[in-house]
Amino acid sequence: MIKIEQVIQALNKVRENSPLVHNITNYVVMNNTANALLAIGASPVMSHAVNEVEDMVEIASSLVINMGTLSEKWVDAMLLAGEKATKKGTPVIFDPVGVGATPYRTQVAKQIIETCKPTIIRGNASEIMALTNSNVITKGVDSTESSNTALDSAKLLAKSKNAIVVVSGETDFITNGTEIISITNGSPMMAKVTGMGCTATAMIGAFAGTGEDKLIATASAMAVMSIAGEIAAQKSAGPGSMQVNFLDTLYTLNENDIVNIFQHE
Repeated sequence: MIKIEQVIQALNKVRENSPLVHNITNYVVMNNTANALLAIGASPVMSHAVNEVEDMVEIASSLVINMGTLSEKWVDAMLLAGEKATKKGTPVIFDPVGVGATPYRTQVAKQIIETCKPTIIRGNASEIMALTNSNVITKGVDSTESSNTALDSAKLLAKSKNAIVVVSGETDFITNGTEIISITNGSPMMAKVTGMGCTATAMIGAFAGTGEDKLIATASAMAVMSIAGEIAAQKSAGPGSMQVNFLDTLYTLNENDIVNIFQHE
C-alpha cells in the first residue's frame, strides 16, 4: 500500500533535489525522456560513450539502462556503467526493452542483470515474463500479455534478483517479491505514444535518485506518470497533442491533481 502523502512527498523531493539521472537509452526516446525528466524537475544526461560512462556515474544520482536500440559498444557502456554504479551504491534502473524478441536481446538482458545487479527492473508483462521464462516470445517492444498475468513472474524475479520489479500495463504492479502495490490511473492513449514505457523507467530513475525508500520511490514515480497521462489524455485529441500535453502536465502537476484522481491498492 502507498499513501497519497507519500507520492506528494516523493514528487516534492525530486523537484527540490533535481537529481542527475544518467541515461544510457535508445535513439527513439532520448528527446522524450530528457524532456519528461526536465518537466518533473530532474536533471537528465544522455551519456553512452564507453570512454566517459564510469566518470558520469561518479556524479549521477541514478543510472537508467535501457536496451531499446542495441549495439555492441552500447552494451559495453551499459555493463561498465552498471558495475560502477553498483559498487558505488547508486541505484540502477533497468528497462529490458523487447527481451524475448530475439536470442541476442535476451542474452544481453540477462547479462546486464547478472553484471549490473539492478535495483529496479521495469518492463511490460511479456518482458517481465521473458526474464523468468525463456519460452516467452515478445512482439517487438509491445506486450502480448496483460500486466496481471505477469505478476507471479514479477514476484519471482524480484526475490531472485533482490530487486524492485515493475510490470507496466492497464494496471501497474510494483513488487519487492513480498509486497505488491497496484496503480490503476492512466489512459489507453498512452500506449499510442512511443516511448511512454521508457519515460516511466527514466522517471523511476529520478525518484529513486532522491534517496527515498526504493519501493515507495518506484511506486510514486509510476503514480505520477499514470496520473499525468490520465490528465493529459483528457485534454488531447490524439497521440500528437498527447505528447505535448503530457509534458505540460508533468510540469504543472500539483498536490490537488494527485489527491483528486490517484487510484491505487
